[in-house]
Amino acid sequence: MIPDCVSSVPPDQVCRWRGEGRVAVWLHLPISLSRCAAAAATLGFTFHHARGDRAVLVLWLGPGPSRLPGYATHQIGVAGAVVDESNGKVLVVQDKNKTKNAWKFPGGLSELGENIGSTAVREVQEETGVRSEFLSLLSVRQQHNHPGAFGMSDLYLICRLRPLSRRIDFCTEECLRCEWLPLAELARTQETTPITSRVARLLLRGLERGFHTVDLPMEEIPAVYSGLFYQLYHSADR
Repeated sequence: MIPDCVSSVPPDQVCRWRGEGRVAVWLHLPISLSRCAAAAATLGFTFHHARGDRAVLVLWLGPGPSRLPGYATHQIGVAGAVVDESNGKVLVVQDKNKTKNAWKFPGGLSELGENIGSTAVREVQEETGVRSEFLSLLSVRQQHNHPGAFGMSDLYLICRLRPLSRRIDFCTEECLRCEWLPLAELARTQETTPITSRVARLLLRGLERGFHTVDLPMEEIPAVYSGLFYQLYHSADR
């Protein structure tokens, strides 16, 4: 939305947007129209980010607090591969709002100051209802000019988790389906993403040869700054 002036927007426009089922409205404001920011604020818009000669404002219309990601030069997405070693099954979901309903590991964006293992555990429970604990890092994908990251860079990490519960109670707002799927089936199905298929094969190797052959466990180490620590993910000493 790029208006000549936001003050010309009808007072009932916000109600119309809600009636159309919109959950958010983005306002791209050139610096030449920066005077319109005050008018947009009266409608409930807030600044999301500014870059170059353009500011972007947003109005959240969905239920509860805004679920829109904050702006950054990078965003970090984390997924959890919850593997039940007793039966060789892994927890997978199908996103509700994707054009292709492919099986994938549950996950989402890491919050500021949140360790990736904590993100994986939190996102898995929020999406599936299954409790788990972090074991290791499995893979890292880097992508630049990512449409879902406002054209910036995106890191997508997949962690291996151990299930602490197995009963599924998935979030119907985010997920279309959620199942415990045999790893062998996930590795060969066409109804998945390339990265999920590759990590499924990696997990199969871990089941067959031992997870020490695929895991990157985390070690917390004191930083050079007093009182601070960092997390190092590396292959175990052999």
